[in-house]
Amino acid sequence: MAADPENTLILTLDTGTVTIDLRPDLAPGHVERIKELTREGFYDGVVFHRVIPGFMAQGGDPTGSGMGGSKKPDLKAEFSREPHIRGVCSMARASNPNSANSQFFICFDDATFLDNQYTVWGVVSDGMDAVDALPKGEPPHKPGKIVSAKIAADA
Repeated sequence: MAADPENTLILTLDTGTVTIDLRPDLAPGHVERIKELTREGFYDGVVFHRVIPGFMAQGGDPTGSGMGGSKKPDLKAEFSREPHIRGVCSMARASNPNSANSQFFICFDDATFLDNQYTVWGVVSDGMDAVDALPKGEPPHKPGKIVSAKIAADA
C-alpha cells in the first residue's frame, strides 16, 4: 500500500531520516496536532531529551527539559488497542490522560504495558536505525535532535 503523502511525517534527525506513517484512523486529533506543529516549524531543532535503551526515545519539548509543550491547548486522549511495539509513535503526557500536547515518543522495543494509556498516532515505516542511533540518557549528554520535520505532501 502506497503511503499517503498528507499522512506521512518525515523527520530529519542528526542521525538520519525517519519516515512515520501517521494514523488518523486511530487518533485524528493527535495526527492533526502533529501536522499543525510540523507545518509551523515547531519541531525543527527540538532535541530528544529522554532516550532509554530498550524502551523509547522522547522528544517534542521546545525547552528540552521534558516539562514544556506548545502554546496550543492539551489534547483529549484517543487511546486505542494498538500495541506499543518497536517503531510505534505515541504521545507523552502528564498524569492527566488528557494532557498530551507536543511531546511524543518512539518505542525501541515492546512496551505493551503502555497500551490503552497513551495515544498511538503513527508508526515508523523507514529509518528506525536513525532512532536507534540517538544518544542515550535522561537527558543525554549531547542530545540528538530533529533537524527538520516535514509532511511529505509539503516536501
